[in-house]
Amino acid sequence: MTTVKQRNDPGGRTGIRRWAIDLRPLRIPAYRRLWLGTGVGGCGSQIALVAVSVQMYDLTRDSFWVGLLGVATFVPLLVFGLWGGAFADVLDRRRLMVASSVLAWVTSFGLLAQALLGADSPVLLLVLVAVNSSAFAVSSPTRQAIIPRLVPTELVPAANTLSFTTATATMVAGPLLAGLILAVWPPAVALPVAYGVDGLLFGAAVWANLRLPALPPAGSSDGVRRTAGLRSVIEGFRYLATTRVLLLSFAIDLVAMVFAMPRALFPAIAEDRFGGGAAAGLLYSAIAAGSMLAGLTSGWLGRVGRQGLGLVLAVVGWGVAIAGAGLARQLWLVVLLLAVAGAADLVSAVLRQTMLMVHVPDEMRGRLQGVNVVVVAGGPRLGDLRAGATAAAFGTGIAWVGGGVAAVVLAVLLAVAFPALRRYRPTGAGTGAR
Repeated sequence: MTTVKQRNDPGGRTGIRRWAIDLRPLRIPAYRRLWLGTGVGGCGSQIALVAVSVQMYDLTRDSFWVGLLGVATFVPLLVFGLWGGAFADVLDRRRLMVASSVLAWVTSFGLLAQALLGADSPVLLLVLVAVNSSAFAVSSPTRQAIIPRLVPTELVPAANTLSFTTATATMVAGPLLAGLILAVWPPAVALPVAYGVDGLLFGAAVWANLRLPALPPAGSSDGVRRTAGLRSVIEGFRYLATTRVLLLSFAIDLVAMVFAMPRALFPAIAEDRFGGGAAAGLLYSAIAAGSMLAGLTSGWLGRVGRQGLGLVLAVVGWGVAIAGAGLARQLWLVVLLLAVAGAADLVSAVLRQTMLMVHVPDEMRGRLQGVNVVVVAGGPRLGDLRAGATAAAFGTGIAWVGGGVAAVVLAVLLAVAFPALRRYRPTGAGTGAR
């Protein structure tokens, strides 16, 4: 018998559960394994991210070189993100995930080897980071394209939120653990330990991908042979060009990340203002901590009607919080404001990804997720370069605060100039504002 409560709440989520994170996708074994492996492996990757940045700054004493790590990440993302998405639409996605994760695992042990051998080469660090980024550029759009094949359509927003929240949790735990390692041991010991832990944890991601079911491309039984050539990539861009709101959602995310991502400044700020050590780990984990807390209370996101306006407000909130953190001089206040920025970023990410994932057909999903990877993962790397270059020219204060202010101004101008973004409301699966 259907009760009144069940009719009013068809999802079975009442009271506080309507605000808490939705865990229903974890009941599906294939998704649960993918979620677990990605989370554990992601924690190791975040440890390596902090270790590489700290090692680069120790070797060069220059934030510009730290910013170059962003370039070494972005260029492979730009190339292999687009091609990786195209491959995800024509190949078995499980096999693609296994191959890309194994390549990333190899680079983890490459970082360990260079630390143990005392190579002390900034160029070698850039090369290893570039190879790792190439693997990520293939695996990330493939993984996102897999999710709607593993869970029912009505659980896609919940699965997205779980994935984002877990990713941000790794961005908290990883940098904090990295900071602890850096604080306990001298660099000669701490760096190999950090890279070794990364290699150990990333093995979970490889295991999870091996346990995925076969995921052949959609429509592969129709007799039409599809290829991942340039034409396939162009088809994805043509589809994207017909969907104005998706273009605008990408544009406003680029504004937020390119102009207001202060990550490349963290090693210098940690040392100059707060004495180094664990401070670097706190700065690197703060944004993710805010995102994680927002994710744990994200039940309301599925009920947001004006998703476009919500996206704009989230980006503005991100910029304001980043600028405020740059002005703060107490470590606790910097961490708090960065956490507020992270909460805004979680809201932005869930709304944007849901808009993209629900309205794109499966045969196009890999290619559009490839574009999404270029924007979402490439934007912060360009932000690293901008921050490092600006800091080298004008100082860390201007690079940090000025970037936050610029993001707010540009986001508002974009929303005013293109009202389709702020007016966007979901109109059902398979459709959307054009």
